[in-house]
Amino acid sequence: MSSAPDQTSRLLRHERLVVATGIALLVALSWWYLADGAGMHPMAGMTGMPPPFAAVVLMWWLMMAAMMLPSATPAVLLYARVRASRSSDPAIAATWVFVAGYLAAWLVFSLLAATAQLLLTGPAMAFDNATAEGAVLIAAGAYQLTPLKSACLAECRAPAQFISRHWRPGTTGALQLGMRHGVYCVGCCWMLMTLLFVGGIMNLWWIAVLTILVGIEKLAPRGESIGRVASVALIGWGAVRLLG
Repeated sequence: MSSAPDQTSRLLRHERLVVATGIALLVALSWWYLADGAGMHPMAGMTGMPPPFAAVVLMWWLMMAAMMLPSATPAVLLYARVRASRSSDPAIAATWVFVAGYLAAWLVFSLLAATAQLLLTGPAMAFDNATAEGAVLIAAGAYQLTPLKSACLAECRAPAQFISRHWRPGTTGALQLGMRHGVYCVGCCWMLMTLLFVGGIMNLWWIAVLTILVGIEKLAPRGESIGRVASVALIGWGAVRLLG
């Protein structure tokens, strides 16, 4: 009969597969929720009444999960691998604690984004004038070239260095580690997320394009260089909107 430690070790060895499957399901459910209208009442746009704040926050949060979790998966799986390699250490929290911390950082962003949406956009949930669109495009492109963007992107692109440098034991430590990684991701991508106000918050094609751009920046061998090319394109597009 297998001992309890042996069973625990065996479970932890399979945890990465379980975590990867769970993340894939969460992302798929988030995309389904967005494709289904994100719980927005179909008459909201026709009556001019804004949707409930809680519904907007949930929409943004699940949208962030759908867009950001794929590129954060290497860090999550690396945490699970560290946990599996230290199966005898009871101070290492479950991987989902790390994920919860990561999503908590994006929840804070979602609260701010939902507030901005309700204050700055109409029933279409996007800017309706070229000046606002051009300003956001130029601001997003310019932010791509800032040292803050580069510093945050570097943390996102090097999950092994991030985890080794910021590791803390226990449940609180795992939660803080996940939140810190989420904060770096927010710092890296928040201006790109404001482009949803330009392309349309419920425009699935636009959401997919931004998701791909974020993934390239974080995971591709020369992702940071591609991000700089995107910055030039965004600034040029914004100038056309302002001058047109």
